Amino acid sequence: MLIRIPDVLTPAQVAEARAILDAADWIDGKVTAGHQSAKAKDNMQLPEGSPAAKELGAMVLEALGKNPLFLSAALPLHVFPPLFNRYTGGQSFGTHVDNAIRQVPGTGHRIRTDLSATLFFAEPEEYDGGELCIEDTYGVQRVKLPAGHMVLYPATSLHHVTPVTRGARVCSFFWLQSMIRSDEQRTLLFDLDLATQRIAGEFAGQKAAEDSTVQLTGVYHNLLRQWAEM
Repeated sequence: MLIRIPDVLTPAQVAEARAILDAADWIDGKVTAGHQSAKAKDNMQLPEGSPAAKELGAMVLEALGKNPLFLSAALPLHVFPPLFNRYTGGQSFGTHVDNAIRQVPGTGHRIRTDLSATLFFAEPEEYDGGELCIEDTYGVQRVKLPAGHMVLYPATSLHHVTPVTRGARVCSFFWLQSMIRSDEQRTLLFDLDLATQRIAGEFAGQKAAEDSTVQLTGVYHNLLRQWAEM
């Protein structure tokens, strides 16, 4: 399941973040790449644990915790601290797959990367190229979203970033371990949750709809109880 999540950050939050990012010191992005990814990766990155990365990471995590679409789609158990990258001057990231396991820096804690996320901080018209191309069941999905918007997709997907030939592509990227390991099961739960909310909203006050909402909610939570890993 690939889902675009709009307005994760407000315009004011994007502006604040861009001021911090534009003034930050960047390092070679290969520092967080695995052996295979390092051969394909050409970008810049905020140092992990830097004051800027910590401040902006906290902003992103707080926003995600308040975003019902993200919570419904991801069913997050653990979220890797957000990282931040920048592509300019023809930089790109060749086709790769994300590492299956990530260790949280400074801790002994590891997470399984079920989902990958990219949150955009630059508007599409600010740069040429820089499309995130994700291979899925229906072919290659090309993603280039407005600032403050995010894409969420299975970490098992092959993906790449096309060369940035003008301007700068600035994003946050991170991974998360879901309570539901299976993408197929997670998609079913997401669809069921959306359908239940739609019935509750569009037919509010109707007895049959209220009864159906209760029943569907029960099915949702019983499936979640059966499939969830904690």
